[in-house]
Amino acid sequence: MLCQVFPEQYQAQLDEKRQRLQRLIPSLHTLNVFSSPPSHYRARAEFRIWHEGETSNYIMFNQETREKVVIQHCPMASKAIDELMPKLMHQIKANPVLRQRLFQIDFLSTLSGEMLVTLIYRRSIKDDPEWLEAAFQLKNSLPITHIIGRARKQKILLEQNYVIEQLHVDNKVFTYQQIENSFTQPNAQVAQKMLHWARHVSKNAQGDLIELYCGNGHFSIALSEFYTKVLATEISKTSVKSAQFNIGANQIKNMTVVKMAAEEISQALQGQSFNRLKDIDLTHYQFSTIFVDPPRSGLDDLTRNMVCGFKHIIYISCNPETLARDLIEIEKTHTIIESALFDQFPYTHHIESGVFLTRKTA
Repeated sequence: MLCQVFPEQYQAQLDEKRQRLQRLIPSLHTLNVFSSPPSHYRARAEFRIWHEGETSNYIMFNQETREKVVIQHCPMASKAIDELMPKLMHQIKANPVLRQRLFQIDFLSTLSGEMLVTLIYRRSIKDDPEWLEAAFQLKNSLPITHIIGRARKQKILLEQNYVIEQLHVDNKVFTYQQIENSFTQPNAQVAQKMLHWARHVSKNAQGDLIELYCGNGHFSIALSEFYTKVLATEISKTSVKSAQFNIGANQIKNMTVVKMAAEEISQALQGQSFNRLKDIDLTHYQFSTIFVDPPRSGLDDLTRNMVCGFKHIIYISCNPETLARDLIEIEKTHTIIESALFDQFPYTHHIESGVFLTRKTA
C-alpha cells in the first residue's frame, strides 16, 4: 500500500483487527477499540527521490514487484505533510543546488504545527555555502520549522534536529521532544487515545510505577500524577536524553529515568548492583505497577518472570502474537481487567493493543 487510504473500508478493516485479536487472545472479553482518523493520520513519512531529465518526483517501491511508483500526494500522511509535498518539490526542481543528487526526503510533523524536513544527498554538502543559503531560503519560504541536510557522515542542522509535540489528553497538555530518526508515536491522534486509556487504568493506582522500554518518556510522563514515584528505564542513549528533556518540559517532579536494558533492571531488582544505579536506591521504591511497551519480539523470559512479581501490569503491545505468548504465562498469576485495541496503522495487518492485569487473590 503506497500512501493510499480507503475510508469506505475503514470500519471493516477495524472490525477484522478486533476479531483477529480476540481470536488470538480469547480472554479479552471486554475490548475497547480506539479508532484512527481514516486519512491524514501519519506524522512521519519518507520518500525516495527519482530524477529523470529535468523532472524529479517522490517515489515509493511496490513491495511485491519492486517497481517504483510516483507519489504526487499522500493522504495517509498528515495534512501538513500532504500539503507541503508539492510545494517543496516545486522549489527543489527550480533550484539545481537543492536538486543535485538529492536521494531522499523525510518528513516529521506534529499536531502542534511544527515540521522537520530532512534532505538526504548522495554528494557532499559540507562547507557548501550555496546549499546552505538555498536551504535557508527553502525553510523561510515554506511552512518548515527546521531542515536537516544529510550526506555520508555529514549532518547540517537548520537549526535543530527535533520538533516539539503537544498532545491533549483529559484536558491536559503534554509536551514531547521528538528527535529525527528516533522512535516517536507515528499516529498522534491515536497516541492521545493511548495515553487516555493508560491514564484511565492508572486512576486508582497506589504506590510507585516502574516502566521498561520508556522511549522519550511518552507514557511515564502522562501517568506520573497517579503514582508516588516513577522510575523509567530505556536502553537508547538518545531516548534517555529526550526523556530527561521531556521531564523538565512537563515539570514532572517525581520521575527518574535511567539508561538500562529490561534484562538489567530485572537483575537489579533481584539485588545485582549496577554503576548506573549508584544514585538510585531501589529499596526506597514501593512498586505496585509495572508498565511495559516491548519491541515486536515481546518480553524475554527473565523480564516476563519479573513482570509477574508486580501487583498490576500495564502491557502495551505492537505484536499480538508475542502478546498472546506472553499472556500464557502472565495469566497464570494475573487476571485481565481491561484491554484495548489502538488502530495506529490503518489498512495494514499491524495491531497495537493494551492490557491491564491485576494479580489474582489467593
